[in-house]
Amino acid sequence: MTDASASRKVKRLYRSDVRAARLRLGHRVRVTPVFHTEVSGPHGSVPVTFKLEYLQHGGTFKVRGSLNALLESREDARPVVIASGGNAGIAAALACALENRQCTVVVPESAPHTKVAAMWAYGAEVLWHGTTYAEAHRFADELTAERGAVQLHAYDLPAVVAGAGVVGLEIEQQVRGRPPVLVAVGGGGLAAGIAAALGARGHVVGVEPKGAPTLHSALAAGHAVDVHINSIAADALGATRIGRIPFEIAQRYNMTAVLVTDDAIAMAREYLWREFRIIVEPAGATALAAIQSGAYVPGPDERPVVVLCGANTDPSTL
Repeated sequence: MTDASASRKVKRLYRSDVRAARLRLGHRVRVTPVFHTEVSGPHGSVPVTFKLEYLQHGGTFKVRGSLNALLESREDARPVVIASGGNAGIAAALACALENRQCTVVVPESAPHTKVAAMWAYGAEVLWHGTTYAEAHRFADELTAERGAVQLHAYDLPAVVAGAGVVGLEIEQQVRGRPPVLVAVGGGGLAAGIAAALGARGHVVGVEPKGAPTLHSALAAGHAVDVHINSIAADALGATRIGRIPFEIAQRYNMTAVLVTDDAIAMAREYLWREFRIIVEPAGATALAAIQSGAYVPGPDERPVVVLCGANTDPSTL
């Protein structure tokens, strides 16, 4: 199948889908707060608004999408299988625990023990396969067919993207005006969901490690391409190819992408702890790294929203 024919078959998501997800999720997820502050930039202080999504149940925004997918098809009681580098597995395990569903997570050998332990804590079966997310995903495909299970996707399922997009609806209510929203990108589900929620009047900036440029490379090529992954944020931003649904949304709403170094991510993560006593994983600090490194320069009188998306990490690595 060519990229052109594939994109024609992608389900197009809109604000209405995200609003339906918000109604479906109800009070099962937290409305995470925002925090208006200033951070150090290359040329002085920069006003920003942090969206504290790392405070979500399970320490990750991904629980919104997984739970929305299960609630959307509640009559389907089959066991759940998902491939994950970490956070999507935690989210699926938590969502399945809430809905009394069996859950199996296939993780690559590189999956951090901290994240695997969280999956176990929520009652999931964890299987290791391969060294990359792509290899784990192929095995999850086989396992799903073998067990007659239903498969969740970390970032390329309509209900998953719509659920993640509820973050965008919350930002819209919590922040005046329509400031740009900076979001870390792996497979693109969160950035795409927020873009779908905000619509044509929004401006979402995807921020990626230079060692994992799935969205940046796809926008440059005009279609999704495979990329080599080599980043400290690979356990959360380790997709080797942007999702089809996220890429369609990125093109439709003119999403932009900027790249940051691993050093910038590490410095942003350390800065969050030092200045605010906020502990996030490398992926959670990636969007802030764009501001602090100068990869993204806010316009005059602009206060961008920076989404801190995940906190599943070992604090001793700070």
